[in-house]
Amino acid sequence: MTHIESQSTTVNAPIAEVHGFLCNMSNIEKLLPAGKYSEWKSDENSCSFKIQNAYTIGLEVKESHPFQTITYASSAGSPFPFTLRVELNESGAHTTGQLICDAQINPFLEMMVKGPLKNLFDYMAQQLPSAMGV
Repeated sequence: MTHIESQSTTVNAPIAEVHGFLCNMSNIEKLLPAGKYSEWKSDENSCSFKIQNAYTIGLEVKESHPFQTITYASSAGSPFPFTLRVELNESGAHTTGQLICDAQINPFLEMMVKGPLKNLFDYMAQQLPSAMGV
C-alpha cells in the first residue's frame, strides 16, 4: 500500500464552510493545476479528468463526516484503486486541512508516480484558501 500525505494548509474560514466546499465535487477542479489536466467532468458526487493526456482519474465521495473528514474513492477507469481522505481540524476561525492518499500501486509504478502525486496533493492543499476566496 502506498501512503502519501500532503502538507497541511490553513484556511481562514470555519470548518463547516471548508467541508461544504470540498463535498461539492465541482469545486475539486479549482484545486487542480491549470494546464495539467483535461476532459473535466463532474456532478454532485463525482468527478473525472485526464492528467496530462495520460491517465483518467475518477473520484467519488465515499464517506463524509461533517466537520472532520471527507473520503473520496477512485472510480472505474482509474489506473489503480485508491482513497483520498481530507482531514479537517478547526482552531477558532481557522481550519487546517491535509490530504492523505492510500493507493494500491505496484512497486514499479510507485517509483514513477509517488513523487508527482505528492506534488499534486501539496499543490491542491496550497490552493484551497484561494480556491475558496478566503
